[in-house]
This record gives sequence, structure tokens and C-alpha cells, in this order.
Amino acid sequence: MTASERPVLGEAARLAPSFDAGRLTRELAEVSGHRWQQQRIHAAGGTIGAAAATDWTVLPLRSPGGNPERTDPGGPGPVDFAPTVWLDRLPYLREILGAIPAPLNAVRLMALGPGATCEPHRDPKYSLHRGMTRLHIPLVTHPSAVLVLDGVEHCWAAGQLWYGDFSREHLVRNTGPATRVHAVIDALLTRELAELFPPDWHSALTDGDVLFNHATPPPTPFPVASPYEPSLPCGFTDFDHDQPLDGPLQPCRITNCDGTVMLTAAHRVFALAPVGPGKYRFAGWSEQRTIQLAEDGVLLRVRCDRALHQRHLSPAPATR
Repeated sequence: MTASERPVLGEAARLAPSFDAGRLTRELAEVSGHRWQQQRIHAAGGTIGAAAATDWTVLPLRSPGGNPERTDPGGPGPVDFAPTVWLDRLPYLREILGAIPAPLNAVRLMALGPGATCEPHRDPKYSLHRGMTRLHIPLVTHPSAVLVLDGVEHCWAAGQLWYGDFSREHLVRNTGPATRVHAVIDALLTRELAELFPPDWHSALTDGDVLFNHATPPPTPFPVASPYEPSLPCGFTDFDHDQPLDGPLQPCRITNCDGTVMLTAAHRVFALAPVGPGKYRFAGWSEQRTIQLAEDGVLLRVRCDRALHQRHLSPAPATR
């Protein structure tokens, strides 16, 4: 199939499940007794950006390390995503999240105040060809609170589950008198999650330029002695770089401490999440980049569009 023959996926799709909107709204009262913090972005190099200039506040339900102060969506970094203390107060929403058949990264309640709007922007990493999705469940909404996604205006009903392609240009706008609240869920695309999309999306997802991730596997033994010290191309740990196997080699250190696997490179630390025996992805990223460890070296795999690129590198002797 040529690039011109591949199916074109739409900007948004309603997924199969629907949820009890009244129960979600009532539960929201359990976490609305304090002021939520301003939304922040996760900027280049793993830094946290400035607070949003508009009335756009966040309650984090899953965040890096379960930090209840992190209102940004996070990304590859020193800790994996975990529930915050706020999720314990939302048992119905916690049940909904547990039933989503995919590994979850950030989950946030996002409140857009009356009169608030944001500038048009893109979130490039939430792209199906990278295996990353952003889902929404509206909790409180009204017709004057809209999402404009790739030029199409959307107002999704409370209790519905929606996918949006937020790598396309979009903005949110609330011209009504009440705050609009959505649960925003960052999930890795799996074949099981794809089954929740409308039937007319199924073949497009199968034949399209998308990356399917594996569900989280059971723990397996660390395959090599720790620490393990390969040299990796600098592009492999640069997530603003589109050629991960390029660049000069840099010394790296991979350690395993009671099942927590960490990669250190150029003064940055990354948690690694298992995807199979001896094979890992970056926590906060997808299987678009994986590293497989063996005594004779590391095998790097990178998905670029529909092509899979590989590079094998021998490890340097470990220093202890």
C-alpha cells in the first residue's frame, strides 16, 4: 500500500463506552473544595513550563511519581506515572480508568472557566504514528464550551468517551457562564483500545500509519548484570529529535534496583518500563523507541512512520 492509498483518519471519534454522567458529576464534588492549580506544559528537555495565562486549572489524578502538584502532562523522566491522592476520592472514575485496555500516562481533571480561551496550538507527541492517544470524558459541559480541532467545532456530551487527534491544530473556548470540566486521559494505543473505536475506524487503524503498543507485561528478571553501561546515540534520549539513532555516542548507565530500571545519560535520568523479556520503553513514552538488553550489547529499535530502524551496540565494561 502506497502512502497515497493509506486511509486518512478523522480528527476525532467517539469510543464505545458511555458512563453515568450524573454519578461523575456528583463524585466531582469530592475534589472541588479547594482551588485547583493552573495548567502547565511539559517543555523541551523535561522541564515544566509556565502556568497557563487563562482560567484553565487542573487536578492531577495520575502524574509523574504520583505528585499531586504536577499539572503538566509529563513525559520521559526519572519516575513513571502513578495515581495521586486525589484519585482515591473518585472511585467511579478510578474504576473507569482501570477498565481502559491500555497503559496510562497522565490523567487530569481540566477546568476551563467562563470566558476562557487558549491560543491555537498543536501537541505533536499525541499522534497515532507514535502510538500515543489523548482521550476525553466530559464531566460538566454546556453548548458554549467547545473544542475546535482541525477547524471542526466539537462539544462532547457528559459521560461520553472521545478520542481527539491533538497533534492537529486545536483550541478550547468557553463563552458560557459556567466552568467546563473534562477528564483528560493520556494513553498508549493498543489493539484492545482500538477495538473501542467506531467500526469504520477499525480497518483504517489496521492499515494506517499507527503504532500499536503492548499491554503492560508481568515482571521478568533483569537480563544482565547491573549496572550495565552501553554507549547510545545522543538522539535516543532527545525526544525533540526525530532521528533517535543519529548523533555521536554518549556513555549511559542502566541500573536495576528492586525491579525499577533507570537509564542515565548526559546528566538526565529516565525510568524504563518493560514491554517484554529484556525489552524496555521509556516511561512516559511509547514503544516508538525501545531498548533490548543482552550480555552482548543493546538492540535499539525506533519506529519512524511505517519503517522500523534498528541498531546494535556493544556495551562498555561496567565500572563499579
